[in-house]
Amino acid sequence: MTDHEKLKNNMRQKTKEWKEKVYDNFVSQYPERQKEFTTQSFTPVKPAYMPEDLELEKYDEKIGYPGQYPFTRGIQPTMYRGRLWTMRQYAGFGTAKKSNERYKYLLSKGQMGLSVAFDLPTQIGYDSDHPLARGEVGKVGVAIDTLADMEILFDQIPLDKVSTSMTINAPASILLAMYIAAAEKKGIPRNKISGTIQNDILKEYIARGTYIYPPAPSMRLITNIFDFCSKEIPKWNTISISGYHIREAGSTAAQEVGFTLANGIEYVNAAIKSGLNIDDFASQLSFFFNAHNDLFEEVAKFRAARRLWAKIMKERFGAKKDKSMMLRFHTQTAGSTLTAQQPENNIVRVTIQTLAAVLGGTQSLHTNSKDEALALPTEESVKIALRTQQIVAYESGVTNTIDPLAGSYFVEHLTDLIENEAKEYINKIDSMGGMINAIEAGYVQTEIQKSAYRFNRELESGQRIIVGVNSFVEKESYKTDILKIDEEAQKNQIEFLNTIRAQRNNELVNTRLFELKKAAEGDANLIPFIIEAVKVYASLGEISNTLREVFGEYKERVVI
Repeated sequence: MTDHEKLKNNMRQKTKEWKEKVYDNFVSQYPERQKEFTTQSFTPVKPAYMPEDLELEKYDEKIGYPGQYPFTRGIQPTMYRGRLWTMRQYAGFGTAKKSNERYKYLLSKGQMGLSVAFDLPTQIGYDSDHPLARGEVGKVGVAIDTLADMEILFDQIPLDKVSTSMTINAPASILLAMYIAAAEKKGIPRNKISGTIQNDILKEYIARGTYIYPPAPSMRLITNIFDFCSKEIPKWNTISISGYHIREAGSTAAQEVGFTLANGIEYVNAAIKSGLNIDDFASQLSFFFNAHNDLFEEVAKFRAARRLWAKIMKERFGAKKDKSMMLRFHTQTAGSTLTAQQPENNIVRVTIQTLAAVLGGTQSLHTNSKDEALALPTEESVKIALRTQQIVAYESGVTNTIDPLAGSYFVEHLTDLIENEAKEYINKIDSMGGMINAIEAGYVQTEIQKSAYRFNRELESGQRIIVGVNSFVEKESYKTDILKIDEEAQKNQIEFLNTIRAQRNNELVNTRLFELKKAAEGDANLIPFIIEAVKVYASLGEISNTLREVFGEYKERVVI
């Protein structure tokens, strides 16, 4: 027996003695608050974690060093000692002019990058005057119909100095084209702009629902973007593979990791099948995760995701470059945890979630506002949310060292558990032939529904406490000012759209749309054709409808 084995056996014996003679004896006299403790994702939590819960002999393989494979401890050797995460606040409402005012306000308060929320008609490829857009224009984000709106949205904002994240999926190629054209009209070449488009259609089929086209043409558009950006826009993140909405739909932490990385595998497979080399596009992939309430589980989740993705890229896809193996991610605090009851409590929840994201090594962060369970946030509540990030960054001390929870018996144990459970989900999806098959079979949706149902049962029974909702309830109603979108926004947006249609060269628009249609019927990369259509002020709806004529529309499978 080696000295290391003797040490481990000695520690196990001491732990056993502590549990029997100290812990069990104490609990017999003073029972604990509840019979079982679990994480937010139902993982049992032991009373204490000891050295035997940490496999120190596998340190290099599992934990390693910051900035080195498998990147468990972060993708940069210095992490926040060198540079803080990008502080973004997701924003957009009403018209482009109103949203532009909010962006300039946020930048003046210390925000580092922009994050654009689009309204529902924009997200599903409809112009503001479409019958299905009625009542939704500008309500949950900004309405963008043509390049003219994009120009107003970023008026007096230096697009070569500010990175922009756009939460857009089915029409991502069109909004990216508008952003490129808007930058070039300012004299900024496309290779100087930086940012991210979400562009993750698979999670729309799983959890969110803002899809347009069936999977095959949707994947074509995504891989067209990969190819185009790898050559034309090297500083752009071509996709933000999103676990956020999977978690919001009710998944566990391990499901969020497993299903998100399985989506990533599907995108990589599609790109390779289209002829791209893994090391030519992988560094432009990014991810988007949820920061939930269970602090240690969330930190472990981020570390497990980073390690598992590095292994997938190296072992499955044969990536050679370190940057191809790095999981870079944006985080948003959990909207599903915000309560309309006692909304000031949401400030505390968001602070815990902010700490989880930072301790887990995020590259970019959005903090939700206290009033978002009631309406779009006011300027005052957005400022508090941004200040939360700034206080954590500059006052808490958690940014002074890299991966401060590394080596925690509890955190390392949870990291291993989440990685292993996520791998099991990925293996199951592989056995079904990939994520598209798993979605169409309803497997992923059913697994999430089971977790959501279990959580809600625990909430209703009182087994799980939500302060202000099922415990510590107050009778008095909460009164506050909330942001309301003026109904005039829709009228003004439609009038502006009609003005643009009257002023543009409609013959040239029709020519560009015809060229796009012919390209879609073939196998050409569609992004240059979309850019040309955007430049002559073809609308989002006109471009989307041109592609609908060729690709058709996706019909959701009902999961029971």
